[in-house]
Parts: sequence; structure tokens; C-alpha cells
Amino acid sequence: MTDDMLHTVLRRKALGESVEQIQPALIIPTGKRKGQSPSVASIYRALAEHEKTQAYPEAVETAHADFAALQQRNGSPK
Repeated sequence: MTDDMLHTVLRRKALGESVEQIQPALIIPTGKRKGQSPSVASIYRALAEHEKTQAYPEAVETAHADFAALQQRNGSPK
């Protein structure tokens, strides 16, 4: 799910459409499933992840910072 796809889902859900109604209109732009629609389960997972980021933005920022620090540590010479 791209950010554009997620925004489309959020906008259309706000207008009263169900995920099942929205799903066929979404097209995956790249990768192995390019040109296909994401599964309904993938859309629900993306919505759940979006809800978490909205509910706990500081936790998401901390997780990203921790991950960046870990990558930097693992990439540096020992």
C-alpha cells in the first residue's frame, strides 16, 4: 500500500464507502503484484497501522529513531 492508496482509502471511507467497495479501484504501482489490486486484508492492515501512527505519533518517531541508530551502528566499522 502506497501513501497515495492509503489516502484514497481514507478519503473514500470518510464518504461512506466500504473497504470492499474501494479495493477494486486500487492498483499496485510496483513490485511482484504490479497492476493488481491489494487484498482487502492488506488494506485493513494499512488502516490499522495508520490508526497506530495517529494514536501514538511519539512512539512511531522513537521507533524510527531507534531503527536509524541501529542501522548506523551496524553499518559502522567494528
